[in-house]
Amino acid sequence: MDWWIIWLAIGLLFLIIEIMSAGFLFLSFGIGAIVTGLVARLFPSIPVQVIIFSITTLITFLFVKRFANYLLKPARILPSNVDALINQHGQVTRTIEPGKKGYVKVGSEEWSAISDNQNETFQVGETVVVLRLEGNKVVVKK
Repeated sequence: MDWWIIWLAIGLLFLIIEIMSAGFLFLSFGIGAIVTGLVARLFPSIPVQVIIFSITTLITFLFVKRFANYLLKPARILPSNVDALINQHGQVTRTIEPGKKGYVKVGSEEWSAISDNQNETFQVGETVVVLRLEGNKVVVKK
């Protein structure tokens, strides 16, 4: 019996299963079986083939796992929408008085704003920093 053909067929079967599944598990077995099939053409000994399959699959699994972790590493999340306002500088366009809201222009948008320190007044033209959002208002400090 030609074991090398069987190994190649098993390897192709594992690769087809890998295409239909996720996780990169069957890819290691497929590559291990294909390499074993190529080696089995030269060394028809079954114990040698089993050792080659085991070592190749293990090495491939370790390599594929690192490669998959690199590819599937979560991208750095960039703040968007209103989250991008945090730590931005703005200018007061309407006075912010203690306990009352005023308005701040951040970038090209104007936002209603309240003070982080309830005893502080912000005059028109002062520069402020956005600390956080509370509903549809930005909370600012000098």
